[in-house]
Amino acid sequence: MFQFWGDGSQAAKDLVNAIRVRSTENFNWTFIFILAVVFYVYWSEIHKKNYDVVRAGFALYGVHWLYEIANAVIGHVFGYPLWSVSNASTTFIVLIGVCWELSMMFSLAGIISFKMLPQDRNKRYFVKNGRRGISCKLVGALEMALLFALFESFLAGTSNHSFIWVYKWWGVLPVFVTTYIPFFLASNYVPDMKPKARNAFLFGEWGMVALLLVILIPLGVI
Repeated sequence: MFQFWGDGSQAAKDLVNAIRVRSTENFNWTFIFILAVVFYVYWSEIHKKNYDVVRAGFALYGVHWLYEIANAVIGHVFGYPLWSVSNASTTFIVLIGVCWELSMMFSLAGIISFKMLPQDRNKRYFVKNGRRGISCKLVGALEMALLFALFESFLAGTSNHSFIWVYKWWGVLPVFVTTYIPFFLASNYVPDMKPKARNAFLFGEWGMVALLLVILIPLGVI
C-alpha cells in the first residue's frame, strides 16, 4: 500500500514515458467543479478581509509551481523527473509531475496550514528555564510536511500509479525535507513578514513562475 522509495524499474520508466502532458483525452467536468471550489474559498477569504490567509495560500502555491517547473526541467534534461503523475490517475496533467487535481489541492494547502496555526502565531512550544522554545509556525510546517510526505508514499503505492518515483534515491525522506518543509514554511511565515519583504517574496516568486512558463512551454521544455 505504501511505497517509500523509487524502484528504478523499467515499468516505472515506461509509465513516465507514456505521460501525455496537457492532453484532454481524460478531461471531464470535475475540472470545472474543483476550480469553482478554489475560487469560492479564495473569494470568501477576500470578502472577509482575511488577507493574511490569502497570502498564505499564494505563498505556498507559488513555491509549488516553482518546484513543479524545476521537476519538469529535470525530466527534460536527465530523462526522468523526480516525481510524475500517471495518465490513469487524473483528468488533466498540467506538467509532468502535477495533475490538475493535485495542483488545485496545493492552491488550498497554504490556507489550510495557516488556519491550523494557533490564534497567537507568536506562540512557542517547549519554553522552559529561559529557553526560547520552538515557534508554532515551524512545528506546524513540520507536521504538515510529514503528513503530506506520508500521503505521497501512499499515492506512490496505488494501483493506478498516482505518483511515480523512478530514481531509487528519491522517496519519502527527500520529499519531506526538500519539498514539503519549504512549502509549509512559506505558508506559515510569509504572511507575517514585514510588508516590503512579504510583497517582494510574493511578487518575486509569481513573476518568476510567469516568466518560466512563458519561456519554457513554447520551447517544449516543460
